Amino acid sequence: MAQSETSQHWIDHQGIDHHGIDHPIFRESVRRIRAWLEPTGIYQGLSPLEQELLERLVHSSGDVEVAPLVAWSPQACALGAAAVAQGAVILTDTAMAAAAVAPMARRTFANPVHTLLEWAPPTVPEGGSASQTRSSLGMAAALKALDARPLVVLIGSAPTALETLLDGVAAGSCPAPALVIGMPVGFVGVAESKRHLAESGLVHLRLEGPKGGAGLVAAACNALLRHGYLAALA
Repeated sequence: MAQSETSQHWIDHQGIDHHGIDHPIFRESVRRIRAWLEPTGIYQGLSPLEQELLERLVHSSGDVEVAPLVAWSPQACALGAAAVAQGAVILTDTAMAAAAVAPMARRTFANPVHTLLEWAPPTVPEGGSASQTRSSLGMAAALKALDARPLVVLIGSAPTALETLLDGVAAGSCPAPALVIGMPVGFVGVAESKRHLAESGLVHLRLEGPKGGAGLVAAACNALLRHGYLAALA
């Protein structure tokens, strides 16, 4: 890595000019993360974008043990980066994830960022099924409202919302998103929803096990936005 003393641009180990988009503390963090990860061999066979995504997730979680839990469908990172570069709507399951993604979206491709809670009812109607939650109902309504728009969907909290999405795509009631980042956190319904995502055939990123959360799905999305933006400037 090298940074000119007279320039705000940063040239990374791949020769990419980062145009001042990264804070110096973040750059130093990435340098240290690479020093931890490279000896493990985890980078072997990964594209530069896939490496960047791993680093962003480790940085966001503060946990190098997250790296081997990350999984994706073939070409998911490249397809996701292309989708956000083309202005795909970013739909999250929490306000926290939306707040974490919105600044990067504004600085890069001005993607609209929404949370499914914008469409969720104040309470779950009485008499609904046990699997119904505000998040699942909000997801169903959001998919109808955004039906004509390419979507990148971020699920970091609500496995019920992820299951609603998967059911809707399987039933043909909504188009498949350009990318699903499925990293719900917790112990109830989480493992099942991640397994269903892995088996769905959708373009996706996921985090195995109970770990996940708003910060991690936002970190993954921000890595895609950042990579696409820098590639467009190259």
